[in-house]
Amino acid sequence: MEFVKTEVQNGIATLTLQRGKVNALNGSVIKEISTALQSFENDSEVTAVILTGKDKFFSFGFDIPEFLAYSKTDFTEFLVNFTNLYSYLFLYPKPVVAALNGHTIAGGCMLALACDVRLMVSGKGKISLNEIGFGSSVFAGATEILLFQVGGKNATDILYSGKMYDADQAKGMNLIDSVVSEEQLVTESIQAARTLGEKYLPAFRSIKRFLREPVADRYRPQEMASIIEFVENWYSEPTWANLKNIQIR
Repeated sequence: MEFVKTEVQNGIATLTLQRGKVNALNGSVIKEISTALQSFENDSEVTAVILTGKDKFFSFGFDIPEFLAYSKTDFTEFLVNFTNLYSYLFLYPKPVVAALNGHTIAGGCMLALACDVRLMVSGKGKISLNEIGFGSSVFAGATEILLFQVGGKNATDILYSGKMYDADQAKGMNLIDSVVSEEQLVTESIQAARTLGEKYLPAFRSIKRFLREPVADRYRPQEMASIIEFVENWYSEPTWANLKNIQIR
């Protein structure tokens, strides 16, 4: 794979995003993550998965400069694949730990929220669903997953403000579960994955389904309409002007 590095050690599979400096998400990245997850789902030797990034970013979110050249049809197709990925992650039958090594923004935050456990390094890294700041909406599924993870009041504050939270603030909002040092991230993520991975898988899978399937059932009927609404907002004149000013460095 070009943008996702995979390795398995002692039954723990690690997927590392490695696309440029900020791990921006495009169609190729989404396909590679999905393919890797499918292979680990079918591998009886893999008991749990860790999703992480390299350098200072877990993920910037969507590769906005690339998508400025997309037609509405092509962009809609990407969004369908992206929302399918976070739904797959949310219902994944094995434990998934998000090891947030740095900035976790917008679409990157949506992927992290779909995981079972989120650990984030202390320091300068921020986590945010900042779409409202540049005039974008979110998706029905991402909203329901956020509500599931942080509760109604926190979800409202997070989405209405578009605020960037540091690790300690994010823990206070239930966006993440633990704050760790950069040096501890790998060790603590492996331990979290091992703790869940040692559970009897059929029992874990059943309990996870009971917890999360009702959430997915609520948003599935609305997901496509929310994607269409997202696209209309994205291509509106004010939002488009803001998007053109966003640079990925």
